[in-house]
Amino acid sequence: MRVLFAGTPAVAVPSLDALVDAGFDVVAVLTRPDAPTGRKRVLTPSPVAARAAELGIEIIHASKVDAETTARIASYEPDVAAIVAYGGIVPKAALAVPRHGWINLHFSLLPAWRGAAPVQRAVIAGDDITGAATFQLEEGLDTGPVFGTVTEAVRPDDTAGDLLERLSRSGAVLLSQTLSAVDAGRAAPEPQSGEVSLAPKLTLDDGRIDWRQPALAINRRARGVTPEPGAWTMLDGQRVKLEPLQLRPDVRDLEPGRLRFDGKSVLAGTGSHAVQLGRIQPAGKKMMASADWARGVAVESVEFE
Repeated sequence: MRVLFAGTPAVAVPSLDALVDAGFDVVAVLTRPDAPTGRKRVLTPSPVAARAAELGIEIIHASKVDAETTARIASYEPDVAAIVAYGGIVPKAALAVPRHGWINLHFSLLPAWRGAAPVQRAVIAGDDITGAATFQLEEGLDTGPVFGTVTEAVRPDDTAGDLLERLSRSGAVLLSQTLSAVDAGRAAPEPQSGEVSLAPKLTLDDGRIDWRQPALAINRRARGVTPEPGAWTMLDGQRVKLEPLQLRPDVRDLEPGRLRFDGKSVLAGTGSHAVQLGRIQPAGKKMMASADWARGVAVESVEFE
């Protein structure tokens, strides 16, 4: 079966590898154009583009699937298109090109968390179980019938990055199995059923910590926005980045945002009990251990805003 693969970030690479390893004829890769990265803003290929180049697969760079891109896709005569976090909408004209349509690997148990940030939203919401699903792509937002799912427990210390990395590997196996079933004529997608929830793309504001919230909610938010866009707070009018926090239910006498340093640990008050800071990045400085930062400031004379 001739496969067009569409994907952009690192989490899509295991799926590309899985399809190649399974013997599918990946005729081309659709990915977003090179983007500036790092402090010097050097134009860099997407992780999927870099892997496709290593594998010797032809690459279509496109920021959107317009008429020109659709024509290029059609020129490869794919039987099916597999899509994993491409980062753009596939219009009706392109959906109709492969005879088996487009099959999407989505990192949630649909219809839960339809949208761009399903793993992040699941962590922030405190879900115990999440997973990945393969479904038939259609014009609606993640609304198509589902071929199969895999489940994954959300661990207490999981960041969104940790969880997404695991799902990228188990989801790659699921995608390969789904395409094999489609190729063999055994695939039987089922309409989605259950409660719908939406997972819009995270913004910088989603990473701001509200110290008036309970510690558990703060902990979940910090883990859910790691690595991107990252957790942060304000200190003396400047934005300070924070890495995931630890719960400290034994400390309940700190007001929200107030800090305490005991020589080893930096604690911050919340709407319930304290949390312990891991690493912190003050404005204009590198990320550092919170204890090292605390030794250079009068911690108990400042507070997070």
